[in-house]
Amino acid sequence: MKQIIDLRPVYHRREDRIRAHVVLCWLALLLIRVAETSTGHTWNRLRKELDRLHAVTYTGPAGTFRQATDLTKPQRDIFTALNVTPPKKIIDLNAGR
Repeated sequence: MKQIIDLRPVYHRREDRIRAHVVLCWLALLLIRVAETSTGHTWNRLRKELDRLHAVTYTGPAGTFRQATDLTKPQRDIFTALNVTPPKKIIDLNAGR
């Protein structure tokens, strides 16, 4: 993930940007705590389990499609406990020309 969003130290100088950064950090912590209390698991365990969920793109003469890996029982339990709809098996489908 670091490569995708190019994480680096954040040095804000303007007050509005400092406040926005603090609010975003607070919201991230709040989401982590909600996930932990709803599931009864630590954030590290939740993240480790959800990191195993992937999306793969297949390309062929008939077109391309994106497909998610099958959910494991622990992953389904996490989505259920958080009342979040799990991702669809087929994410995207494009017919070839």
